[in-house]
Amino acid sequence: MIKRTLYFGNPAYLSVKNSQLCIRKPSTKAGIEDEHAIPIEDIGIVVADHQQVTFTHTVITSLQENNAVIIWCGLNHLPLAMTLPLMANDTYSQKLKYQIEASEPLKKQLWKQTITAKIQNQANLLRILGYKTLHLDKMIPRISSGDTENYEGQAAAIYWNQILDKYNVTRGRHEGGPNALFNYGYAILRAVIARNLVGSGCLPVLGIHHTNKYNSYCLADDIMEPYRPIVDKYILDYLKDKSEINDELTIVDKAHLLKIPVIDICIQGKDSPLMVGAQRTTASLVKCYQGTARKILYPDLLC
Repeated sequence: MIKRTLYFGNPAYLSVKNSQLCIRKPSTKAGIEDEHAIPIEDIGIVVADHQQVTFTHTVITSLQENNAVIIWCGLNHLPLAMTLPLMANDTYSQKLKYQIEASEPLKKQLWKQTITAKIQNQANLLRILGYKTLHLDKMIPRISSGDTENYEGQAAAIYWNQILDKYNVTRGRHEGGPNALFNYGYAILRAVIARNLVGSGCLPVLGIHHTNKYNSYCLADDIMEPYRPIVDKYILDYLKDKSEINDELTIVDKAHLLKIPVIDICIQGKDSPLMVGAQRTTASLVKCYQGTARKILYPDLLC
């Protein structure tokens, strides 16, 4: 079942009753209080984007028990942090043992697969947009274990120069143009991947490549890489119909980006919503850790 993404950009009081998330909003001018309920088990992501959204303790624990992610936004209305359950898998300790004991050669091979899939999807998107991809195509067969030549960085420089050329900006968290859309979209994607990693029995802090000691989601940042071009395409398609791009996201922008978990992707010829496909990806990663599979199942951005 596809889990729902809930966004709260206005004051609300959230509580739980009979396994339902009860949402109560302040009275309107007519004095009518808006109140409705949603089954907790149907929720996958909750985005809290207002300082007056109140969660009871039971709301938070109930969401965590059902492997839902809570994304907390700061005063600038951008995602600041997220809350994940510690355990959402019935064989968590056993699977975690395989992850912790994964050898360096295995992790380097998994990173090679990850970067190969990412650059392939970047090249496919550039072809869709009408750009030449000779340089990226040549990189793909040259990627070595661990990507010691950093083809990921080389490909990114070419990719973003072409993607953002028409917007007259460079890629960066604090740059203008469509960058705010990409940043917000990646935050949603990161939450989806982290949620599924935990659900598959992985600890998101232990990456296969990312190792920043200040990053609690290194593995999510690893596994989301091949998904990024899919999010990029979704955003670029959206931008075709926009006459003006603001540095700050509008409610309409956010509403569009919150649909990322349900956009269609293709893995091994099988279509599914991104949230469902991400579960296949994280489950295949666990099998690689266990030695029962040799390949992570990543989506293909088809031309």
